Amino acid sequence: MTTTTSFISRKGMTRRGMLGAALAAGAAVPLAGAAGPAWAAPVPTAPVPTAPAATRLVLPGPTGPYPVGTVQLHLVDRSRPDDIAGPGHFRELMATVWYPARNVERCPVAPWMPPGALQAFLTDAGFSELASLGPLTAGHVGAPVRRSGRRLPVVLFSHGAHSHQGDHTVMVQELVSHGYVAVTVAHQYDTYTEFPDGRVAVPLHDRQAPTRPGDFAADLRFLLDCVEQLAAGCNPDVDHRQLPAGLLGSLDPRRMGAFGWSKGGTATACATLADERIRAGLSLDAPMQMNPPLTGDLHRPFMMMSAEFTRATDPEAAAFWSHLRGWRLNIQAQGAVHISYGDNEALFPQVAKLFGWSGQQLQDVIGTLDPDQAVKIQQAYPLAFFDEHLRHRRGHLLDGPSPAFPAVTYLP
Repeated sequence: MTTTTSFISRKGMTRRGMLGAALAAGAAVPLAGAAGPAWAAPVPTAPVPTAPAATRLVLPGPTGPYPVGTVQLHLVDRSRPDDIAGPGHFRELMATVWYPARNVERCPVAPWMPPGALQAFLTDAGFSELASLGPLTAGHVGAPVRRSGRRLPVVLFSHGAHSHQGDHTVMVQELVSHGYVAVTVAHQYDTYTEFPDGRVAVPLHDRQAPTRPGDFAADLRFLLDCVEQLAAGCNPDVDHRQLPAGLLGSLDPRRMGAFGWSKGGTATACATLADERIRAGLSLDAPMQMNPPLTGDLHRPFMMMSAEFTRATDPEAAAFWSHLRGWRLNIQAQGAVHISYGDNEALFPQVAKLFGWSGQQLQDVIGTLDPDQAVKIQQAYPLAFFDEHLRHRRGHLLDGPSPAFPAVTYLP
């Protein structure tokens, strides 16, 4: 099994150490100038309990009024030959569509990751025994789409390096429960995913693999094409699998946004700069190390949620900010670390209890931001952003500091 690369962050945490802590997701990119000893994962002081004592890990449920449906798409971008797969092959991707649903009672719920992908992910981390405890989502597989007479706004999600498309499920489910369609993508060769024929893909370490932020951005732009196909009543799935009732024709291609974490956040910035179909972009602690270099200005709304990659410490993030000519906002949660704006804040405290970690060991992984507050931040702020810029529903959360979120600061 391919193992993960030990990328070292400025705080000395290796990628393998982060994964080894349990269910971590995606480092950013190899960081120039990173130094310091490799950070070791907290050493478990107790074995993982066996069933029935051990219970499945749990993701917090969404707060919106609508049930969540989900369906996978197997996609091939025939405009992009795949040299790694060989002659006659093209860029192959798995994507998941999440949508407001109805009549979900008889539909099974989707796992956080497909079983084969989860097993590979945890085996690489040295924690294969956790595979049976993988969380379930709020997404009901194949449930019919809730139709309200108006097409649904769409947001795309791009994961981080050596990560997977489910690593921000809390955020995705929250948006969907409030009436959005979310499309997440597994960036081939830099992710853990599973194809319909049973193939399990793991990250490659070949420097020639198409895993730069620009490659991720090209995937996002291809997803925009697929959304337009769905909106026009066409099924982009290459296997022609049946789609949930009501999905075709329900998406609004005139109201599309995108967000991403880490390298996926950089890809979101690249795609937003390059494609006007993305009406609003959001990055979650993205390093903004773009290749090719950043050129041109962006006149559409863009929001940055910073943690470790701040404009004060990262010239690339500051340079990107200077190219934002439209509505812009940069916030930072005090005590947040790179993985704080994602499912890790909900999952790591549960893993810490299983392994008997100390409070300090847990903070070494997820930072000092209160986990419950972190979850509420990632539910509230992206929703407020996309509501304002895709739905024109202006609230007050983005105007300035809120007593409901004392950790969040607004950076000038």
